[in-house]
Amino acid sequence: MKDKILSELKEILIKNNLKLSAGESCTGGLISSYLTDIDGSSNFIEQNFVTYAPKAKEKFLNVKKETIDKYSVVSKEVALEMAEGLLEYADASISTTGYSGPTGGDAKNPVGTVFIGVGLKKKGEDGGKIITNSIRYVSKLKNRCEIKEDFANAALKELLSFLKQNV
Repeated sequence: MKDKILSELKEILIKNNLKLSAGESCTGGLISSYLTDIDGSSNFIEQNFVTYAPKAKEKFLNVKKETIDKYSVVSKEVALEMAEGLLEYADASISTTGYSGPTGGDAKNPVGTVFIGVGLKKKGEDGGKIITNSIRYVSKLKNRCEIKEDFANAALKELLSFLKQNV
C-alpha cells in the first residue's frame, strides 16, 4: 500500500512540476525517509525539517508562539501553520504534530493522536493562492515505532488525496 501511494505521489508531483517540503515532529523524519526511498525523489523534494521542539516550529516554519500557547503544540492549528510555513520553501507541503507515546497526550488527544497538515501553492490561473487542510488521525496501535509508521502512512495518504483534489 505504501509503495503504491509513494509511486502516485511521485507521479503527481513530477507531472505538475511541484516541489514538496515536509515538516515533521512526531514522525521524526520518517515521512522524509519514505519519500527519499523513491528513485528520483530529488526531482520533487525541496527541503524537509524535523521540528520536534516548539521553538524549532517557530523558527523554521513560522508557527506563531501565540498559536502554540492557545491551542497546544499538538493541534490542528499548529499543523496548519506548519503546512503553510513550509510553502515558503516549496509548492506543496506536509506536516505532522502528535503524540507517539508511550507518554504524553491527554483525554482530548491521547497517545496515538496526530494532526496532519497539507498545503499547496496554486499555479496558473489561481497563481499565488494558498490552500491548506488539516486532519486529526488516531492510531489504534500501541508501540511507539508502530505508531510513528502509522502516522507517516496516514500522512502520505492524506497528502495524495489532497493533491488529487487540488492540483
